Amino acid sequence: MTVLIGFGLVISLVFGGFVLSGGKFGVLIHAVPFEGMMIVGAAVGSFVIANSFGLIRRSGKSVMRVFKGTKWKEKDYNDILALMFELTRLYRVKGILALDDHVEKPEDSDIFQKYPKLMKDHFVIELITDSFRMLAMQFDDQYQTEDVINRKLKKHHHEALAPANSIQTVADALPAIGIVVAVLGVIKTMGAINEKPEILGEMIGGALAGTMLGVFLAYCLVAPIAARLRQIEEEDASLYSVIRDIFVAMVAGHPPNICIEIGRGNIPTAMQPNFYEVEEAQKALQAA
Repeated sequence: MTVLIGFGLVISLVFGGFVLSGGKFGVLIHAVPFEGMMIVGAAVGSFVIANSFGLIRRSGKSVMRVFKGTKWKEKDYNDILALMFELTRLYRVKGILALDDHVEKPEDSDIFQKYPKLMKDHFVIELITDSFRMLAMQFDDQYQTEDVINRKLKKHHHEALAPANSIQTVADALPAIGIVVAVLGVIKTMGAINEKPEILGEMIGGALAGTMLGVFLAYCLVAPIAARLRQIEEEDASLYSVIRDIFVAMVAGHPPNICIEIGRGNIPTAMQPNFYEVEEAQKALQAA
């Protein structure tokens, strides 16, 4: 919703100010369709040249995420705390062998199946199960464990930001593409130098529309989309960090409730449950 409001404000205030200051839309209406075709065509073409087919497809899906917002909501953070509490408590009480069936076949686990949205995210499940597999293979040094998980998170985060970076590259290129189109308009104008002044003025105005359109698209539309997408990826990555912190605390020998409290501290403030809510949820799980 905020994205649509922002677009509405940008377009209405920029072009509304143009009209109120005495600008005439006639030149823009005539020039923008052709200038826009060249600018957008060059931007899309260069984007296709610079990226693989898989990244192009991911970038298209990522643009839709700008309108949907973050993937993980407050309930999902409560769910990951509950899931990790059950797993760490089972490990604490019965040892790593008790987790074998849950880790090897999470799709059949009565613990994992309580959290269907988390189950749909392959990276969440793989991060949890792979971490417990390392523990089962006696890889139980808390510092080395944290380092290995951090490497996985860094790799995933780098790949997750690839669409935002590719879109930002387009935003960076758009002003220069607008200049190219404007120069083409000047060349066309110089070829008609014998025309009447009013015709030449309209042609020069049309040429300058190319520069305006390139800069406008870059800084008012495309760059904000890339920035918002980067924000979303940064916020969503917090859930994976919660898993890391809880697991490392468990390897360090802390009891389950302390592990969960450590993980709770890494949840974004706007979605962070308070201590008593988490405590009540843990009591309900223990009672069940």
